[in-house]
Amino acid sequence: MAPADQVTSRASARWSRTQIALGVALAPLLLVVLLMWVLAFAVFTVCLHLAIWTWWCLRGRDVLFVYSDSPIWRGYIDDRIIPLLGERAVVLNWSQRKQWRPSLARLAFGHFGGSREFNPLAVVFRPFRRTRTFRFWQPFRDFKHGHPSALHAMERELFGSIGIHQQEP
Repeated sequence: MAPADQVTSRASARWSRTQIALGVALAPLLLVVLLMWVLAFAVFTVCLHLAIWTWWCLRGRDVLFVYSDSPIWRGYIDDRIIPLLGERAVVLNWSQRKQWRPSLARLAFGHFGGSREFNPLAVVFRPFRRTRTFRFWQPFRDFKHGHPSALHAMERELFGSIGIHQQEP
């Protein structure tokens, strides 16, 4: 091995030992930061649930429904879903999100909607029970291609979870 290669080899070995030492030294700090983030997320989730149960569920509102003006589902949702949900749903139109003001509905959508297949979406809240999220994007995609069974099954599951019996399509 040439002398220049030996120097480079020792320097890279020294650098990797330094990185390992730094990583070991910072690991407890990173663990503490991660635990604080998880704790903050859990506290936020609990507070959001308590707020929804207090301000919505006690007033008979137990569903957050989000959809848009897409020609694929707008008419269907306006005719078959929103009327059955009635006053028990807090409805957000994704197409009008620029006009949304800070609100509990917006916080709930951001928290429970996530970043995938969030439109159309229904979130069902029940005090002291697990929150259920129904993502209608894929069923509507299947519906668009002539396969309505997944959409009808999801509708039945949504309405069954809130005690509404709908007539078959």
